[in-house]
Amino acid sequence: MARKYHRKRRPPKRDRTTPAGEHVPVMLAEVLRVLDPQPGQTVVDCTLGFAGHSGELLQRVGPTGLLVATDLDPENLPQATEKLAAVGFPFHAVHSNFAGLPGVLAGVGVTQVDGLLADLGMSSMQVDDADRGFSFMRDGPLDMRMDPTRGRTAAELLNTLTADDLAAAFRDLGDEPEAEAIAAAIVAQRSTKPLERTQELRELIERAAPVTPLLGPGHGPIRKQKLLPTTRVFQALRILVNRELANLTQLLRVLPDLLKPGGTAAIISFHSGEDRLVKTAFRDGVRAGVYSEASDEPIRPSEQEKLDNPRARSAKLRWARRAS
Repeated sequence: MARKYHRKRRPPKRDRTTPAGEHVPVMLAEVLRVLDPQPGQTVVDCTLGFAGHSGELLQRVGPTGLLVATDLDPENLPQATEKLAAVGFPFHAVHSNFAGLPGVLAGVGVTQVDGLLADLGMSSMQVDDADRGFSFMRDGPLDMRMDPTRGRTAAELLNTLTADDLAAAFRDLGDEPEAEAIAAAIVAQRSTKPLERTQELRELIERAAPVTPLLGPGHGPIRKQKLLPTTRVFQALRILVNRELANLTQLLRVLPDLLKPGGTAAIISFHSGEDRLVKTAFRDGVRAGVYSEASDEPIRPSEQEKLDNPRARSAKLRWARRAS
């Protein structure tokens, strides 16, 4: 009898903007190991998001401790607050930029904390909402503001900055080698019609900086560049719109004064510019005696986590401990 063979059905391609493990906090085990939150301590989560990290921190400081969490995006707060309230322990969730953390802490009667976390990545809720304009995978308005109530949108910057300023942003914030060509194309485009949609920008970038397919070993299956120009430009625009490096610089400046002696800060970055700022601040703090110790090398997510949650792939965790 002839044997029937059935073609094995391939799993559907994973949309990189909605990976498995959605809302799963990045490097949670590593964060808890570094901060080692104890009952009765006061801890801060500078980037509340969906409360993945915050919920676990709150569980560990318990009913005699306190969690203070901030988020620049007011749309994250209702759902996150509901999740934290279900834990039943004391917390404050505040709509604020973490650059203004000293004022936030003063407002809730806190001067110094035992532990502080800043996860500089975007939340999946922001990426997956086409109306926010963060992702080129879905067409939407070119907004990209983490706080949609203030600031200039990506469209406003694209349609007003000079070609030199745009090129500098794409090069310095996105590491894009074709920055000048893309900036020139944007300026040419806006002379006839302003850029308003993510799909418009994506198509412009793909025309200005076409990707050359790379052949695998032995001229095998074609593979593309790991990071596309579109990815790098969208990343650079998001950082520019939200002044992310300036805000991080301010947090690093005030951070030592916010930590109790022996208190620990942990920062997860996803961009080389962010990681350089954190590395330099922690290194200089150790040399100046402000920090007693800091991580020599960044902690990276496990291979399993990178498989389960593609957004964790570029994450780097660095920590520093305040001198006693």
